[in-house]
Amino acid sequence: MGSRSRERRRAKQQARDDRAAGSGPGTRPGPGPTSGPGPGAFRSARHDFDAYQQDRQTADALVSAAMHAQHTQDGMELSRCIVLLTEPPVGSARRRLVDRALVGWLNRMVERAWDNGWQPADLVRTVSRECGARQLRMTVDAIAGQMRRYAASTVDERWEAQLAAVEATVWWADDDGWLDAWGEREGEDRVGVVTCAVTVLGIIGALPPLAQLCPPPGTARRGTLHPDRTAGRTVNARMLDRVRALLAKAESTGFAQEAEALTAKAQELMARHSIDYALLAAETGSRDEPTGRRVGVDNPYETPKALLLDKVASANRCRAVWTKHLGFATVLGFESDLDGVELLYTSLLVQATTAMTREGSRQDRYGRSRTRSFRQSFLTAFAVRIGERLQVATDKAGADAVAETGRDRLLPVLAARDDTVREATETMFPGVVSRPVTANDREGWLSGRAAAELASLNSRTEVTDTRPG
Repeated sequence: MGSRSRERRRAKQQARDDRAAGSGPGTRPGPGPTSGPGPGAFRSARHDFDAYQQDRQTADALVSAAMHAQHTQDGMELSRCIVLLTEPPVGSARRRLVDRALVGWLNRMVERAWDNGWQPADLVRTVSRECGARQLRMTVDAIAGQMRRYAASTVDERWEAQLAAVEATVWWADDDGWLDAWGEREGEDRVGVVTCAVTVLGIIGALPPLAQLCPPPGTARRGTLHPDRTAGRTVNARMLDRVRALLAKAESTGFAQEAEALTAKAQELMARHSIDYALLAAETGSRDEPTGRRVGVDNPYETPKALLLDKVASANRCRAVWTKHLGFATVLGFESDLDGVELLYTSLLVQATTAMTREGSRQDRYGRSRTRSFRQSFLTAFAVRIGERLQVATDKAGADAVAETGRDRLLPVLAARDDTVREATETMFPGVVSRPVTANDREGWLSGRAAAELASLNSRTEVTDTRPG
């Protein structure tokens, strides 16, 4: 009897300990501030571990719930989650678990974005479109922290260049203290820090898959870019420096004819470089393939901006596909051409915007503003004229090259490269459609044409968009 009594007492004591730890029958651990282990949970190492696991899972689930509430725009649920995530006091074990859960989710979401075709510049562009500067800075930090997982030898050189461009560097001592350090740096309290992290998570977690333009980190092999592409970098850099200098002069001059001449010279230089590169690739039997680059196209007046990029790309033997709802266009072509396209587009956008702003605002005869339609038409006309002007420069470079190398030698090479770019575009964007771009303001159209120095008039063109019609 004595033995049975001792066994019953031990069983009752064990049941009391389990209930206190929240792991026994009849208990339901929840995310509320009063849930979690009681005093009895720390009577043994096993109870310590159980309590830790429970709190960790609760923190992880709360972050997930907050992301879902943000995605579904459930303000009440989001506020509840933020309160529970910010409740643990400074220095407590639960607060450290919340921070680890947030950092863990950021790492996983950034990694998933890489697997889904996104690149550092894409994430930064998207967050900057959706949020403010603080969320952007946290995103850059999250990228820098996540990139520490990969050996340098497994990060593509193009990826590394984007990291440098957005200044993604780890400045904090350790991940456990990153969010606290970030809050001090930004002057944000705990609620602000957690809210910012959840906002960034909600944006990155909702991103759709994109086409892979280069190997994501962890899968690349550094130094495996095609030898011809690597060897041509120095020459390409010198050419781009010359183009950049010409375009800087074009942007700074107040004379339209001088700007036109400088821009045409830059385009001719780029076109000739592209031809020389194509001939070299054909002679050496290069297997260099087209690649892609995403270029931001933002409001206001995003449609004529996309049209301008399309015209610049076409003149340089590339193709541009606009993904309107994500705020960028994907330019596909050979690596030797893509840098020039992006550089020229950026410069021409500056020139067009300067000329448009100089025109001032407009009103109709009833005193109502028509500035927006005027500027929309202005930029559309400018893009069309630019396309014509750049194509003239490209044709001139081609004619000069034919005179030097012979038509039979050059034209098949260029035709083959054009076909390769077209096939790559159709493979990557099988559902692409062309949409009409209409200019409704006649004065704006004429002013845009005048700014681009051309007399003839055309009021309708097309821009390529990935959205189905």
